[in-house]
Amino acid sequence: MQRRSTGWMGALTGISLAMLAVAQSGAEAAVTRSEYCSRLSLQLDEAIETKASPGANATEIAEATALQNKANRFCAERKQAQGIRTLANALKLLGVTPVDLNQ
Repeated sequence: MQRRSTGWMGALTGISLAMLAVAQSGAEAAVTRSEYCSRLSLQLDEAIETKASPGANATEIAEATALQNKANRFCAERKQAQGIRTLANALKLLGVTPVDLNQ
């Protein structure tokens, strides 16, 4: 009886390891929410620099900067979904389409 149990345990362990390897290879391609927060924040920095030219709408820039600060706090507090939405809203305020990381 002991031999059968050991055989089944070995087979189950092998299957589990194979499934884990497949899951990890797919997970490496996905971008985490933290990375998405960082990328959107960088995109917003670039958008603010571009819009900061003379004659630009200072109110929009100030609002976008305030939203960015709020979003960065969300991202730091592990509330990445809220941070991503806030960063996307700030980008849209400046007329910029947020990057789509699925492409």
